[in-house]
Amino acid sequence: MALVTVSIGSNIERDRHVHACLDALAETFGELRISRVFESEPVGFEDGRNFYNLVAAFDSDWTVGELQAWCKRLEFANGRRKASPKFSPRTLDIDLLTVGELTGEHDGVALPRDEIRHHAFVLQPLAELLPEARHPESGETYAALWAGFEAGSQRLWAIEFHWAGRMISRAD
Repeated sequence: MALVTVSIGSNIERDRHVHACLDALAETFGELRISRVFESEPVGFEDGRNFYNLVAAFDSDWTVGELQAWCKRLEFANGRRKASPKFSPRTLDIDLLTVGELTGEHDGVALPRDEIRHHAFVLQPLAELLPEARHPESGETYAALWAGFEAGSQRLWAIEFHWAGRMISRAD
């Protein structure tokens, strides 16, 4: 079993799609560890709709290819279009961040995902969720990576969010 981390994002019907994603993850993989939910301004997008972003962690013995295919099927089941431009609104975006300690390309997926080090909307929730876990390549803790992160113009803030009958996220 490996600890898998995924980033989850949505800027179309955000509540609905984040709930659908968490429901599907829990139903498929069991117990989830979930970061706070952050609202963030879009980075690189023409459409100015803010995103909800969070990170979930779970244990799995699936291959990287099986995990990636499952994430893509869930995105498409929630209205994501295959041919949509890279920087366009998203019903649901699920990205594999890490699968255990794997590094390099596995089943066509580069691990760990590069966005961990470059986007506050990925690193902050990951650092809050797993502060002492270590980046598989650099060996630095996620808390240390976040402490040294230059957020620049990437604005995000924690929001109140409920899932499965409980509050999973509180606003700052």
